Amino acid sequence: MQGFRFNCLLASVCILVHYIWLLPPVTCSSHQDLTELSTNDQYVHKLSPQMTSKVALHGILMWLSMGFLMPMGILTIRILPNNTQETGTRLKLLFYLHGIFQTLSVLVATVGAVMSIKNFENSFNNNHQRLGLALYGGMWVQGIIGFLRPPRGDKRRATWFFIHWILGTTICVVGIINIYTGLEAYKEKTGRSTLVWTILFTSQVCVIAFIYLFQDKWEYTLKQATNPVIADPQPPPDLHTQKVLLPLPCAKHNALQNLFD
Repeated sequence: MQGFRFNCLLASVCILVHYIWLLPPVTCSSHQDLTELSTNDQYVHKLSPQMTSKVALHGILMWLSMGFLMPMGILTIRILPNNTQETGTRLKLLFYLHGIFQTLSVLVATVGAVMSIKNFENSFNNNHQRLGLALYGGMWVQGIIGFLRPPRGDKRRATWFFIHWILGTTICVVGIINIYTGLEAYKEKTGRSTLVWTILFTSQVCVIAFIYLFQDKWEYTLKQATNPVIADPQPPPDLHTQKVLLPLPCAKHNALQNLFD
């Protein structure tokens, strides 16, 4: 099984490398992509329409990866029942959906990273680029950890589960934060307002957070609508009619027999 997971991971990497080589190189020229406009002795860098479209596509890919696919993968795995002995089609379906969502999230984020490397200046002098670089590396590490999970009952399973959980949660939260920093960077580069997109994304994050927190309370909420069945109280036992078991006499050489029966 682990060999199959490794082959799938290797095939994904090969496809991405092939995609990188197929992308046409983009020459970085300040005269073609950037024009400087002087306004009140302040220089504002305005992107060309072609570069603006590339920045917008990069943002859409990052939102699709870290703002939609990754949270959906977390929600699907959180629906899994706490009873680890339960098996069935529903359990397998949720598990495979989690793997599909997270794999697509890594692949889409990698395409966005390739776009940023080939098309944008990557001086890493701002928080958006630094967080993005950390997220790209963390997502691939998380994906490899997910494919190399130990089987149930293995002593390494608890350590693996903790690392996989804490790393995945951290990547998801930091990814959402980086989307906000990306919207702010887009506003600074293009001069366009991002208020509507910020409101829409904030609403989506609130809905995802509500579903994430409500899943633990769903069964408890349903139980509130039913009345608990109270059993009839049992009368106290009658000591006069209750049989009393007396120890049987036994020989001294066999006195330990009662302890082992």
